[in-house]
Amino acid sequence: GNPNFIMPLKESSELVLLGTGGGPKIWAARSQPASAILVNGDVYIIDAGDGVIGQLAKSGIDTNSIKAIFITHNHSDHVADYGTLLLRTWQSGHKGPIDCFGPPPLKDMTNSYMDYMNWDINLRIQHEARPDFKSMINVLEITHNSFVYQDSNVKVDCIKVPHGEADPSYSYRFQIDGKVIVFSGDTSKSEALIGFASGADILVHEVLNLEGVEAIIEKTYPGNEAFRNHIIEGHTTMSEVGEIASQAKVKTLVLNHFVPTGSPLLDKEEIWQDGVRKTFNGQIIVGTDLLRIPL
Repeated sequence: GNPNFIMPLKESSELVLLGTGGGPKIWAARSQPASAILVNGDVYIIDAGDGVIGQLAKSGIDTNSIKAIFITHNHSDHVADYGTLLLRTWQSGHKGPIDCFGPPPLKDMTNSYMDYMNWDINLRIQHEARPDFKSMINVLEITHNSFVYQDSNVKVDCIKVPHGEADPSYSYRFQIDGKVIVFSGDTSKSEALIGFASGADILVHEVLNLEGVEAIIEKTYPGNEAFRNHIIEGHTTMSEVGEIASQAKVKTLVLNHFVPTGSPLLDKEEIWQDGVRKTFNGQIIVGTDLLRIPL
């Protein structure tokens, strides 16, 4: 053998929070929900809310390295830029395939987006000698708790979690080099998730500040009880998130999908830390857009 040959080190794996804001309203403070896992130069995307492409560009992630996209559920703050992500990734040189996973009607949504952008897509295929767009996208709909995906880097499975009337909503578990990362997706406090995330190295979990709900309603739809109930019943409060992390004995809890987002009074690191610390004494990371967490 060549004595000068040194085994190349595996590229470091990391979790990148692209967007950490929860909900459909327009705000400036945080981008809509999206995360990326980077393993050995390959990229896996979890959710694709509005702004995901700009966030990928800012984080320096090579979109040509995207292998798969995992959608937790079809609320617009999680899929608003799913189509744009596919389109612009293709327009930036991705030759496919990209495997896309999520609950129905993800196939219809993908096809509808292709119809919507059909004029542009066809023009570019005809006049710019680009590869066929449709044939590079593989969409697989998830209908139950299952093993979802595996390649040389990751093994992914999912379970259904309760998210009000947004049914089904999924949580994903990634196993990478003996490390386990779980994404709660949007959920109210879930017993099933406690088992699913048991012993996880990282649990990325949504979080709700109840005080903030009143502020959101007052600003958007004063007196709207249905809206209030929808927010409270479909999400997990700070103390409940801590309980889940404690019971699952997770090593690190990463807070994500903040409701309210960007409130000058309530969306503050110490408020989220203190709210969850009451029920969890492990490591808490209060997520911010473009935060990189080594695995």
